[in-house]
Amino acid sequence: MKNINLIKDNIDNLTSLWRTVATPLLSYHKNDPFQFSQIKNSGWPNRLWFREDITEKDLPHILDIINQNPGLIIPYWDIFGSDSNEIFEKNEFKIRIQLMAMALKLGEKFPLEKNLTFKRVLNEEDAQTWSDIYPLSFSYVISKETVVHNYENVMFYLVHLEDKPIGTLTLFQTGNVMGIHGVGVIPEMRKKGFAEEVMKFAINEAIDAGAEYAHLQASPLGKGIYTRLGFEDLFLITNYFL
Repeated sequence: MKNINLIKDNIDNLTSLWRTVATPLLSYHKNDPFQFSQIKNSGWPNRLWFREDITEKDLPHILDIINQNPGLIIPYWDIFGSDSNEIFEKNEFKIRIQLMAMALKLGEKFPLEKNLTFKRVLNEEDAQTWSDIYPLSFSYVISKETVVHNYENVMFYLVHLEDKPIGTLTLFQTGNVMGIHGVGVIPEMRKKGFAEEVMKFAINEAIDAGAEYAHLQASPLGKGIYTRLGFEDLFLITNYFL
């Protein structure tokens, strides 16, 4: 499946999401050949990214941006075949996490078996709840303000079991691609099949929206679920920080 168009679509969806959420907060910046976004009081997206391969001569520029914007994470797409990631590894950058970019050709909808309800976040109260429970599943905060300023462009969902919020989901469409992001279930509700149910809902929503492919970036924790649902590997993303 390692189709160049699918690789491009995966990166486009992810970086468009970062750009989209940061722009209303005046936190998106283009500094060729790099782009970066850093939202105050939020752990996300806070990324510095590039579309072309980098060389040693880019390092001073990268370091200058990071010095002015501490805490930026650099996603390195393993698509260049050049081992240019060694530039980071020999200059004191550390690996925060590795993610597998994956894609699914959409077909039949899934039956939903669990008694979960999905509520799109469209008001400040739900945005606060979403922001409160998100870091229970992930190691960083997405601020309420980030959610509030992006109701229209990004689909944030609260996942409920009965009346209790137990998880989060973010959907973001670019063309015929639906990006599935931020799938999280709070720790005490894990290993009950809920994450897989959230994914089935997300896939069904992508089909209803007319998307041809669903794309995501899988952590080691979730990769088994995505593979089971039919997603295939595209490339590795190594997130570096200084």
